[in-house]
Amino acid sequence: MEPMTIREILDAVGGRLLGEFGDVNRTVSRVETDSRTIHAGSLFVPLMGERFDGHAYINSALEGGAAGCFTQRERESYLPGKFYIKVDSTQRALRDLARYYKKKFPIPVVALTGSVGKTTTKDMVAAVLGEKYRVLKTEGNLNNEIGVPMTLLRLSSEHEIAVLELGMNHAGEIDYLSAMVEPDVVLMTNIGDSHIEHFGSREKILEAKSEIFHHARPDAFVVINGDDPLLSTLPGRLPFSFTRIGAGEGLDYRAVDVESDGASRMTCRIVAPSGEFPVEIPALGAHMIYPTLMAAAVGEHFGLTHQQIADGVLHFAPTKMRMNILHRGEGITVLNDAYNANPQSMRAAVQVLSGARGEYKVAVLGDMFELGPLAPALHAGIGDYLGKAGIHCLVAVGELAKHIYDAAKSAGVPECHYCPTKEAAKPVLDGLVRPNTTILVKASRGMAMEELVDYLLEITKEA
Repeated sequence: MEPMTIREILDAVGGRLLGEFGDVNRTVSRVETDSRTIHAGSLFVPLMGERFDGHAYINSALEGGAAGCFTQRERESYLPGKFYIKVDSTQRALRDLARYYKKKFPIPVVALTGSVGKTTTKDMVAAVLGEKYRVLKTEGNLNNEIGVPMTLLRLSSEHEIAVLELGMNHAGEIDYLSAMVEPDVVLMTNIGDSHIEHFGSREKILEAKSEIFHHARPDAFVVINGDDPLLSTLPGRLPFSFTRIGAGEGLDYRAVDVESDGASRMTCRIVAPSGEFPVEIPALGAHMIYPTLMAAAVGEHFGLTHQQIADGVLHFAPTKMRMNILHRGEGITVLNDAYNANPQSMRAAVQVLSGARGEYKVAVLGDMFELGPLAPALHAGIGDYLGKAGIHCLVAVGELAKHIYDAAKSAGVPECHYCPTKEAAKPVLDGLVRPNTTILVKASRGMAMEELVDYLLEITKEA
């Protein structure tokens, strides 16, 4: 973050100073929300939630070096030399500050949303654009009402373009985020069952995701997955020109001749309006054509050559726990896709496992959350798919995963194990690990299945 004066901050958030501090020309060059990792001279933002109130940590943040803070209420006392800015809502003040700060940097912003593949698409687009531009991108999965403003506050004069991921779990959240971002480029990956518990239908999810258009530039470059039936209803309904990507005939950007080595990479040819060119994708799974094609479309929009796009795709590196391919000794491979899961991403991961090398293929799958009344059927659908995909063994972990287990047994998966907890799964894994085995680990974030990934790394040898 580049320095901002207290006067600027007051104007940006509509706040007022409390206490006796009066030097409004003092500058701040960092904004923080965690009092435990505070840096000297920063602005501390005490956030509030259902189970916590950051105001309780204001003194420790200021004593730890913060120059000042936001606060929603008057304080009984004020530390000397520290500034306190009174605001109606610390979260809204963070949003308003980020929106004000962003306007200091007249660079294009790429914003993307969707049910599945947001983080992978963000990483791929940033990798491609990075061949020509200095890119700011969302780190990890900081795509919510706190993560997006904190990302914007990382902008500096060195950045030439920003690639931002927008997530949601309730209606109105994408509108809130896109008002900050005001995207020049909009990407929509797909519409699936993520958070369907809160929305009731995919159509309602599409409606909520489409809030990204509320604050898009009138001439925004819009790219959608043309293979997604719900996204395909948008052209003609919204006042934007749509670029469509995918595998289907007649789309603007297509992937053909897709091949996989089953170990670590794929190849294909991209058919674009400007011609055809080959790319090598350092990842597995047929679904990887979608982030690759979106990155190609955005790359051409910003003037990259075919070679620059191909180089950027080759430099793609997935975020941690997003289908990380971990090669171990004796031909053992662990597919660490433990960050999150929904029915669509779970099927895509099983497809990767199905096509991977290895004589023995094991799916270690846990609960998928926020699916509401549809949860039993959607979990059972994964179990049925395991049988169709030819997976040799299932280890189902968690309460909801019992539905995966039951359906997998019925679908003819040769070996099925049900474990109510991760601890119960460990001795099962001990008996399954053998040479030339590929093991997929995946579940919703709340399952923290990386614990089982770590265990698999402990009981296998390094390659």
